[in-house]
Amino acid sequence: MTQTKKVRVLIVDDSSFMRMAIRGILSQDPNIEVVGVASDGLEGVEKAQSLKPDLITMDVEMPRMDGISALKEIMKKAPTRVLMVSTLTNEGAKATFEALEAGAVDYIPKNVTDSADAQKVFKEELLRRVKEAAISIFAKRVAVPARTVATSTIKVASSRFANRKIHCVGIGASTGGPVALQEVLSRVPVNFPYGIVVAIHMPKAFTGPYAERLNAKCSLSIKEAVDGDLIKPGQALIAPGGRHTLMVRQAGGIAVKTVPASDYPKHLYIPSVDLMMTSLADVSNGAMLGVVLTGMGNDGFKGMQHLKSKGGVTLVQDEATSTIYGMPKACVDGGVADEVLPLGEIGFEIGRIAG
Repeated sequence: MTQTKKVRVLIVDDSSFMRMAIRGILSQDPNIEVVGVASDGLEGVEKAQSLKPDLITMDVEMPRMDGISALKEIMKKAPTRVLMVSTLTNEGAKATFEALEAGAVDYIPKNVTDSADAQKVFKEELLRRVKEAAISIFAKRVAVPARTVATSTIKVASSRFANRKIHCVGIGASTGGPVALQEVLSRVPVNFPYGIVVAIHMPKAFTGPYAERLNAKCSLSIKEAVDGDLIKPGQALIAPGGRHTLMVRQAGGIAVKTVPASDYPKHLYIPSVDLMMTSLADVSNGAMLGVVLTGMGNDGFKGMQHLKSKGGVTLVQDEATSTIYGMPKACVDGGVADEVLPLGEIGFEIGRIAG
């Protein structure tokens, strides 16, 4: 999507208030054009086919046809980038993850209240996510069998990994991350000998249901982290949304310590991959594997840079399989990626490096 071409957006929502709110925000941006609105999923499918927008904002709960059913129909009849507009509830979270698996590019929490601050945050987030989604790599949802992608693997000094001490794994992700992380963790063996900590940019209401979903779909034990949780072999801890997660050493081992986002105002993405990765590198004294998956921006680069300085191993997702090649690219361009792999290879490689 070039800067000179406007992003053509279709808004699908049964709430006239939300249609007006989203249209009002998007219409203020000279690089975005609202080409149509629809009041339910059925109308949304029809307009997706006739208007051929670059992007669709899709509500989840609607009459006649809900957002997920509409999304699936659109993916069959007129494949288009879709941004889900999700309620900040447990059910909203579950529906969002189902939508992402069905092909939605990203989601935005629906948080339009009377609060001026909440409205400002929603406006900024909506504009940012629409623009990110518009430049995302599309139709990368089908996992490629590991053996068929081996030839596209880029390996840097991988022969050194066999003699490197790995006692834990830190993983960071953002846009495209929910689906990518499930792909990675589902390929890590159940008898994996080390603990895994994950920081993925997600709101507070979403990380718990997301951890539950992963736990049901993967061999590993997966849970949302709480203060005092210890890193354990064969378990992945998901950093809770709304706060930053630091790793600290205590008598029983390496433990989770969450802190308010306001304690680190310079870290815009919450929870911060940089903070999690840096603290884990420190407490493990570099005996760690750091992994950065798809996402906009460069969160994770400083953490991976710090890990490299302490002798750790770093691995990032390649451009071809990343929904947004921002976070991995920052690590590659900054010279802190030991290995660059397609998504379908990363889980297996984690098992090989740390096994």
